[in-house]
Amino acid sequence: MNEPREALGRLRAEVAKAVVGQEGVVAGLVIALLCRGHVLLEGPPGVAKTLLVRAFAAGLDLEMKRIQFTPDLMPGDVTGSVIYDPRSVEFIFRHGPVFTNLLLADEINRTSPKTQSALLEVMEERQVSTDGVTRPLPEPFVVAATQNPIEHEGTYPLPEAQLDRFLLKLTVPLPTRDEELGVIRAHHNGFDPRDLAATGIKSVATAADLAAAREAAGRVIVADEVLAYVVDICRATRAMPSVDLGASPRGATSLLHSTKAWAWLSGRDYVTPDDVKVMARPALRHRLRLRPEAELEGFTADAVLDSVLASVPTPR
Repeated sequence: MNEPREALGRLRAEVAKAVVGQEGVVAGLVIALLCRGHVLLEGPPGVAKTLLVRAFAAGLDLEMKRIQFTPDLMPGDVTGSVIYDPRSVEFIFRHGPVFTNLLLADEINRTSPKTQSALLEVMEERQVSTDGVTRPLPEPFVVAATQNPIEHEGTYPLPEAQLDRFLLKLTVPLPTRDEELGVIRAHHNGFDPRDLAATGIKSVATAADLAAAREAAGRVIVADEVLAYVVDICRATRAMPSVDLGASPRGATSLLHSTKAWAWLSGRDYVTPDDVKVMARPALRHRLRLRPEAELEGFTADAVLDSVLASVPTPR
């Protein structure tokens, strides 16, 4: 199954035409595609979160729509709503932007929890229920949401139920000096982030490539000892004294699936404990709710996971 793996490799190369660095974040987006999961991108303003998703979508032969989340956005603006059509003299359903393959939920934490919750059914059941009618979403369907850190002004923290529906939470860091120099040089040479077509990005991965890649990643072998290792890591998060809410069983399944996708992207048909360690932070960090006193002492979810990985015995 080298062909679909090569197609996804070409996709990562296409994204690099517009975004300097951020290889780990791009790999996380690919893993989300493989696992039928959703991704939450968090980072300070100006680190190309939105541009990254737009470039990623440009390299896919899939439909993409964007929602700019604002404080006055309503749930019907996201999922769609029933409206009266005077021409047909009947009520009809107007499809919202969620009816697409790749949904860019831009600055998702700038809208109210009421509107954020409109995505709960969409992300889990991949359907929209209105007026007693259930409407399925297209396949594939992936949400790529961006947010600024919650301590920034004018943002709302996402509810735990919604956070748990994201397969991965990826932190988008500030670029290194060399990467930032590359960004500045590109802009000096005429790069316009609003005109992706000028960068030469083209669709290099199709829905068929994605389906074949998903099938291949699903066949990756996981030993019973590694399965137990995944469970032990998630259970250990619930017992940490600094944690008020640990990883859920959904978190364990997300860690398993993302680890299998990572192993397949790495060219292997089996999972190692090191693969689990690589994916533990992005798959679990957003599922941990720290105790207030732990946050005051400077604890972070990543620090807790580091302690968990150091304490849980690694299988041979």
